[in-house]
This record gives sequence, structure tokens and C-alpha cells, in this order.
Amino acid sequence: MKWASPFKLSEKGILGMNARNFSYVLSKNKRELYPLVDDKMETKRIALLEDLSVPDLICCLKYNHQMKELHKILKTQKEFVVKPAKGCAGKGILVIVDRNEKGFVKASGSIVSYIEFDRHVASILTGMYSLGGVPDSAMFEKLVHFTDTFNGYTYQGVPDIRVIIYRGYPVMAMTRLSTKVSDGKANLHQGAVGVGLDIVTGKAIQAVQFNKLVTKHPDTGQSFEGLAIPDWDTVLKLSAKSFDITELGYLGADIVLDRDRGPLILELNARPGLSIQIANGHGLGRRLRYIDSVNKKRRNIDEKLALVKEKFADFR
Repeated sequence: MKWASPFKLSEKGILGMNARNFSYVLSKNKRELYPLVDDKMETKRIALLEDLSVPDLICCLKYNHQMKELHKILKTQKEFVVKPAKGCAGKGILVIVDRNEKGFVKASGSIVSYIEFDRHVASILTGMYSLGGVPDSAMFEKLVHFTDTFNGYTYQGVPDIRVIIYRGYPVMAMTRLSTKVSDGKANLHQGAVGVGLDIVTGKAIQAVQFNKLVTKHPDTGQSFEGLAIPDWDTVLKLSAKSFDITELGYLGADIVLDRDRGPLILELNARPGLSIQIANGHGLGRRLRYIDSVNKKRRNIDEKLALVKEKFADFR
């Protein structure tokens, strides 16, 4: 294994964890604003107040004694997603695509018995998957049916698009594609593929899995060369609006493309990871510093997007 020089990494604009935390997360994100994104129910609430599109909520469970009522509600739902409202790194999420006499069918095809399902929901409520282990709520959302654009690029689960927003400007993006090993979840830590996206065009740059370059999807064999995100301007605009509703200077917006409703805000993150740099093949540093240099002038969202498209074409 070869170790890269810190000076060479800096020259390439690679942003490290310490620099991200000190120069951007801590300095640009006020602590009292964190609950707006750390609690997905709160994120959904503020997004709906501004008429921003989000996945439909079926219900939210807060207490164990509500379990009987939950099963009555789910009787009418064949497919849905269960997630901890305060979860992180994709932990605790269940993607359900069907049900039978044995239990619920996950996106991977495996069965979760009804007893196992109840135990999982109870674990969410105790805070097993939440930040800091605090008591949590279990969210039940309608399953997003992704656009045909991703056919062959993902294994069963719903792909999403991560956009890094800095001071209201989209600066870097990737799409995360589920695999068999990730159990149908679009989570890089669990084995999903990250495909860097040109912030100007929405076209694929390169792809990584477990931080190693790949050229095709490990399960479907589909090459990533021709992947391009449709309605890219809408994706960027929706992402940029996440700054307006949270006032967080440095955040990640996770967007999904529903085949019927178009781009939806899935969730927001006040501490977005840095693996997006690996997926894109270059660092965040130069782009963030450029935004700092031009941020003195007030711009609306359309003006911010126009600036990004004009200037960041040279950063590719």
C-alpha cells in the first residue's frame, strides 16, 4: 500500500476529515440547526412547508403500544420503507417489496418474519440505530419507484443522488447504486456503488465500490459509461433549496428520482461523508474555496446554478 503525501493531496484539493469538520461542518453549521436534518421527520416537515417534494409518509411510530395499530395500517401496504427517524449511515432501514404468509419480503428477496419485523421496529424505538443511542421513532414511507434511467444500473433497491451544497451552491454530486451485497440499500458503507456525476451535466465520470474503481455494476454487468441523470437542473435546484429551508452552510442533500413524481428530497445530512471525492476523482477543496471567494454577492438560486455551471466546467 502506498501512502499519499499530504501536500500532494492538498494540491489536488482533497478535503480531509479534520478540515471538513473544523473549516466547514463546525464553522458553517450552527449547532441549534442540526435537529432539522438529524430527525428525518423534522426534515420532511420543513420541506413540506416550502412545497418541496418528498416521499409520501404512511405513518410514524413512537411507542411500542402502537404496534397493533401499525399492523392495521400496513395491511393496505404491500411495499414500503421502514427507517429510524434519527438513524445514520443507512443503519436500521428495511426496504419491503412484498409480503406473504411467512412475513415481509425485502428488496434482496429474503424474508423477514412478522416476529422479526416487530423486533426490528422495537429496536428502532429503543434507539439502537439513532445518533447517540437516544430513543427514536420509526418512519414508514411509501416505496419510491425509480425512473427507467436506472434500469440495469442498480440491484433491486432504489438509487439516490447525493449533492454537496455549500452556502447554497451545489458543488459536487454522485449517484449511489444498490447492489446485492448492500441488501438493496444505496449506502456506500454497505457495498453500494458510488458513481461520480459531472455537476454541470449530470453525466457519469467514474465509479467506485469499497473505494476501488469499477467500470460496470457488479451484479447486472451494466457499464456506467452511458449513465446520465435526467432532469438534472431540477435535481440541482431542489438540492440548493435545502440550504434555504435549513440555513446549514455545508450539507448533503439526498435526492431520489420517482418515475411518476420526479425528483424528491429523501433526507439531508449536516455531516456528509468525503467518499464523494473518490467517486468524482478530484477533491472538494478548490470548489469550496471558490464559493468562499464569490459568496459576498447575494444571488438567488437560479443565479447560483448559473455560476456553478459556468465556473465548474473548468474544475472537471
